[in-house]
Amino acid sequence: GGRPPSSAEIQLGRSLFFDTRLSSNDRVSCGTCHRPDRGFADGLRFSVGVSGTPLKRHTPHLYNLAWNHTFFWDGRASSLEEQAVAPIRNPEEMGMPGDTAAAKLRGEAAYAATFSEVFPKSGVTMGNIARALAAFERTIVSRDAPADRYAAGDVAALDERAVRGRTLFFGRARCATCHSGANFTDGLFHNTGVMGDDIGRAAFDRVGEFQMRPYPFFQMRRAFKTPSLRNVALTAPYQHDGSEASLLEVVTFYNKGGRDPNSYGKALDIRPLNLTERDLQDLVAF
Repeated sequence: GGRPPSSAEIQLGRSLFFDTRLSSNDRVSCGTCHRPDRGFADGLRFSVGVSGTPLKRHTPHLYNLAWNHTFFWDGRASSLEEQAVAPIRNPEEMGMPGDTAAAKLRGEAAYAATFSEVFPKSGVTMGNIARALAAFERTIVSRDAPADRYAAGDVAALDERAVRGRTLFFGRARCATCHSGANFTDGLFHNTGVMGDDIGRAAFDRVGEFQMRPYPFFQMRRAFKTPSLRNVALTAPYQHDGSEASLLEVVTFYNKGGRDPNSYGKALDIRPLNLTERDLQDLVAF
């Protein structure tokens, strides 16, 4: 740790990211579900791994994760390195338990050679696979979007609909309550009134960090991490369960105060917004 990764380490990570040999049936790579042409998501409500059964949560995008502190929808990993090996080992995703992926790559002459160049002391290990994948993932960066240029003073960067949408986003529509900061996420966990039984963050953190609202004893129930909105137009469908097919559906969902009006533990910030159809279209434009 400490030093930035070499370009060779990033290149190795890129190769690994798109290599199906990291899966038990040689058919699934990280890039199967995180497709660059789909904003590093895959356009499906639920991706399918080696088991052939749909996964239980929607594949999240990978933009600007270098600035994240928690990973997965429920935040159960606290580093990209820790996150990277979990899908490889997951029986439903890539199906290579324990250190079997490292053992498999050790038998591939090209990988054995590259790993010993990039990691001369240790060669092919799960830790080094994780380091290389994380090094590559940290290069997946979106910046200098029209919204950034507008915020920096270029008033021509957004059309008038998007400018109205921006005013709503930071104002009456209250999107920036959670989608705040440079990457449009607070990095925290919220129950926004999505239907379903997935308890989300509560499986790992019953109390969460202390907030006055809603009451701390149930605030993590069915709470999920606020996703960054970087390149959000590329990554439909939306929500942790992919239940909203379009951005118009998402803003309509929040305008109604969520789909589940009586959800136990729903954040008090999620309530009907009384936005007009034009307001919703302007938000989507932004």
